[in-house]
Amino acid sequence: MARQFELIFTKRNVRGVATLLEAEAPLTCEAFWNALPLEGDAYHARWAGREVYTLVPPFGTDPGKENATILPIPGDLLYFELNPASIDFPPERRTGEPIIDIALFYGRNNFLLGPDGYAPGNLFATITENLEGLAEACESIWREGFVGERMVMRRVD
Repeated sequence: MARQFELIFTKRNVRGVATLLEAEAPLTCEAFWNALPLEGDAYHARWAGREVYTLVPPFGTDPGKENATILPIPGDLLYFELNPASIDFPPERRTGEPIIDIALFYGRNNFLLGPDGYAPGNLFATITENLEGLAEACESIWREGFVGERMVMRRVD
């Protein structure tokens, strides 16, 4: 059976389940799985479209590019290792060290093109339970703001 994890927006009390795409992105899946549980503030993207993401510390070893895409579809979860000098991070996250962006795409017409050009991410998981509820929460984050919202990811046994 494929490994799964839950994704929760704590303030909005919404939970979904994601399944790892281990055949397509084995290195990313293993690094992510070993890093669980993960939690961070939830942010809505400015450039990519219908995306809510969190920023977490590096997992130890960067898996490199695998199963990379610039056109994620609803339910896709992507992994990015970001150079903090190239992104306008919130002040509390400006450490000068690389940071990991875990992004949930909840709607159509996403295109990963930012101020520095194409920004492919590793497609490593997909939402398999309650994408509709997560999408409603993400739309709420877009409309009402992200203040106080947390994204939690932990294993489903």
